Amino acid sequence: MQPGDSVVIERVVLDALLAALRERGYETVGPTVREGAIVYDEIRATSDLPAGWTDEQEGGHYRLRRDDREALFGYAVGPHSWRRYLEPPSLVRWRGRRVDGGFEDDLTPGPPPRYAFVGVRPCELAALLVKDRILLGDPGADPDYRSRRESAFLVAVNCGSPAGTCFCVSMGTGPRFGPGFDLGLTELVDDARHDFVLQVGTARGAAVVEGLPHRPAEPADLTAAEAVLREAEGRMGRSLETEGLKERLERSYENPHWDEVAKRCLSCGNCTMVCPTCFCSTVEDSTDLPGTRAERRRIWDSCFSIEFSYVHGGSVRTSAGARYRQWITHKLATWHDQFGVSGCVGCGRCITWCPVGIDITAEARAIGGPAEAAGSRP
Repeated sequence: MQPGDSVVIERVVLDALLAALRERGYETVGPTVREGAIVYDEIRATSDLPAGWTDEQEGGHYRLRRDDREALFGYAVGPHSWRRYLEPPSLVRWRGRRVDGGFEDDLTPGPPPRYAFVGVRPCELAALLVKDRILLGDPGADPDYRSRRESAFLVAVNCGSPAGTCFCVSMGTGPRFGPGFDLGLTELVDDARHDFVLQVGTARGAAVVEGLPHRPAEPADLTAAEAVLREAEGRMGRSLETEGLKERLERSYENPHWDEVAKRCLSCGNCTMVCPTCFCSTVEDSTDLPGTRAERRRIWDSCFSIEFSYVHGGSVRTSAGARYRQWITHKLATWHDQFGVSGCVGCGRCITWCPVGIDITAEARAIGGPAEAAGSRP
């Protein structure tokens, strides 16, 4: 079996796939239902997956509801992204103890965790490739991210159930997966079948599949899988016109619409916490009460916190409008200058999990409207 080959596995074989990954030393992580949402956690069997659940998403709105199809992956995306496993929210970067008036390193790093991510959506797969550009490239490569990322096994799943806030078609990131996966699945569910078309992405993916019951994918199977994707492409809840968007935003730093957004924005940072491509962080130093031990932690941060832009004398972006402008222009415009790609993959999480339902696609359109000419810099 070679990368690019497609086979068909039955639903029950997915348990064998999870077992095969665990036998190879991976901790299998995937979607599960907890506290009214689909979140990522350790899974050991298909019984842990959100079978028969789907989601309803709109601006500031997320609800789960039952789905009679009993699909295992019949939802879009929840509040979690794979970032929390590859870039933990809190990570010790240095620990020391006092010795002879100074400090010596007292941190003994262990081997990186070996994760198998099951249920990686196409938009999330694209986000991982974006993060690789940032955290694996020079300068500034992150050794901790590298160790976790290089050991991760990715089982991608094509999206057949886009949410009302999804716009991955506009961003070219879904609903069909692109490169970067070890194994890729398309779930086929109807009255007559519940199977998966499985595409091999890498040699190590092929090695896992060879030990599982499977059959070659026939033209009818591939046609059925393609039909799922074409239907999903036609059910996007949002769209975003990307042609010329970077230039429009760069001409609109003084657009008065930023103040209109600020009237609603709570500067809570939810959009950055759920975004799969955000990577902002800060460091915190601490010591114990006797002063014999010290520690430095890297923790997630957000450009919506007023402290994030603090330099000597105060913060640069003191208003909510300035902070929202920084986020959206970095994500959709200047990210291209830094990393050669958009910082948005169209997953729609920032819309769903914004408490007041601010919509990045609507705001991007508003910036390109009549107010742009009045508010543009010369």
